[in-house]
Amino acid sequence: MLFLTLFLAGWFLILAVSTGLFALRRGSQPGPLPEPLPRVSILIAARNEEAAIARCLHAIRRLHYPPHLLEVLLGDDGSTDATATVATAAMQGFEGTFRVLPIRENLGTARGKANVLAHLTRAATTDYFLITDADIAVPPTWVPGLLAHARPGVGTVTGLTLVQGPRLFDRLQGLDWLISLGLVQVVSDLGRPVTAMGNNMLVTRAAYQATGGYETLPFSVTEDFELFRATLRHSFGYRILFRPEVLAESLPMPTVGALLHQRRRWTRGVEALPWWLQGGLLYYAGFYPALLALWWLAGLLPAVAVLLAKMLLQGVLAALCFRRAGRRAPLELLPLFELYTPALTAALAVFRLLPLSFDWKGRKYK
Repeated sequence: MLFLTLFLAGWFLILAVSTGLFALRRGSQPGPLPEPLPRVSILIAARNEEAAIARCLHAIRRLHYPPHLLEVLLGDDGSTDATATVATAAMQGFEGTFRVLPIRENLGTARGKANVLAHLTRAATTDYFLITDADIAVPPTWVPGLLAHARPGVGTVTGLTLVQGPRLFDRLQGLDWLISLGLVQVVSDLGRPVTAMGNNMLVTRAAYQATGGYETLPFSVTEDFELFRATLRHSFGYRILFRPEVLAESLPMPTVGALLHQRRRWTRGVEALPWWLQGGLLYYAGFYPALLALWWLAGLLPAVAVLLAKMLLQGVLAALCFRRAGRRAPLELLPLFELYTPALTAALAVFRLLPLSFDWKGRKYK
């Protein structure tokens, strides 16, 4: 019982300190934009995205940035649907540069999305690569929002992404994701590089080329994390932003199965994190087993009291995260969130332990 008490006390202390740090630390502040404004390349990897790509490109056409300074390159990664046709129609009349590049061969060690980006970076003609995904809608302020943090020596700038959708399942994904990004922000603001998000990311040409590019990096299904680590090894700085001007909206995973495949892919990146951070994540995930143990040893009332305290503290963190992102926090979902989180964690643990491959964009990975 003493061990259990110490475990839960430590858990609440970590969450309380993290919440306090998130509230007090403001993160990277924007600097002046380069003068004159630079041309930038927007790179999008797409595979069978005919249902989503028009939404993505319409958002790019609404960017508050001179169109003639935008080079939009779409890599069509062996799509068997009308992705290229829909994309071309969506960009009809665009005043900037737009090209669809069919991807038919692998470059070096690159595979999947990494291979598409390897091709696109070779085709790009600017010094700034802004990377997003076909299921993302970036905000109008996206380009200047990222550029304002791309100071000399900074190799990557990572924006903020929120899962959005009308269904309850979609909103739970959004709540889960933004709370997680809030905790990532705390660690990043303490000078500990955690990760980058390849659906909302600026990489300078200098940093990218210093790594040798995706065609020379070890293949990973979390290609953004692999590139991020490579830029750090070459002594480039980074910025991870939690600001509304770089808040992109992501389509949600449509089914539980699709969500598990997505999270299984992400755990590949987690498995490459430093041991202390992996340990911290395991400790954080240990709350629900500890809660069950408390119920078994001390009874229902103490367990309910601890769960309510957790909901209250996590609700404060959620409110802070959504407020900083410029959105309303769906605090009414917190009770359901306490069912969603352990169910998803348990299902993912089983999925991870079973000798199953996972599917991503129609390709199988072990």
